[in-house]
Amino acid sequence: MAGTLYLVPTPIGNLGDISLRARQTLEAADFIAAEDTRVTLKLLNHLEIKKSLVSYYEHNKTFKGSRIVERILAGETCALVSDAGSPAISDPGEDLVKQCAQAGITVCAIPGPCAVITALSISGQATGRFCFEGFLSMSKKSRREHLDSLREEKRTMIFYEAPHKLMNTLEDMAQVFGAERPISFCRELTKLHEEVLRTTLGEAIAHFTATPPKGEFVLVLAGAPEEAKEVPTGTDAAARVAELMAQGLSRKDAVKQTAQELELPKNAVYAAALGETE
Repeated sequence: MAGTLYLVPTPIGNLGDISLRARQTLEAADFIAAEDTRVTLKLLNHLEIKKSLVSYYEHNKTFKGSRIVERILAGETCALVSDAGSPAISDPGEDLVKQCAQAGITVCAIPGPCAVITALSISGQATGRFCFEGFLSMSKKSRREHLDSLREEKRTMIFYEAPHKLMNTLEDMAQVFGAERPISFCRELTKLHEEVLRTTLGEAIAHFTATPPKGEFVLVLAGAPEEAKEVPTGTDAAARVAELMAQGLSRKDAVKQTAQELELPKNAVYAAALGETE
């Protein structure tokens, strides 16, 4: 009987954020697939867990993924972890999940730390609808194309960014979205010196020019503002009623249809129509 692949989130900064269920899953697994075995070993030592580790990262995922699938099909249970946060989210674990799914292996996700949700919740930006855009490309051309595709995006957008790329990203964002677009910068999340900077793209460029960025960032960018809806006037309503009456509708039916089309009260449309015709 085949085993199971467990996706086990690890702390994004504060080791105290490891859940009881995550710990129990790591203890029960036959082996652990880790993005960086050195990072995972530090966590396991902290938890006093001794377990077999195999490396699984971007540059060996094809070969190692097949080997891991073979072991699970043979009956072993694997716990997949990333260096921090939820595996398979902007992470090579995505490919292992696909391989397991194609092989008919059960994949079970353990809830836990996730930088995307943590940053969004404290950003001060709209949280009702959002999209995660991951890491932007190192290539300026590809980065601009990515950002240009989001020019009209109304949902809050979330990006991961490294300090050495931040200024280039901000300059491109300001050109695409405008210097006044609100943005929140979240760094050192869950750590002692957690920091959230809520500002605009233009102000952020000035800030990080004066204070060089340090540490990994989660950028939470406000979506495009909703276009102001034009409110129809009494003149608009009267003109539409007259147009419909000219097409053969009775005044009553013309008023009813106009009220529906312009989303206005029927009595207001009727009054406007009378004022126009009297």
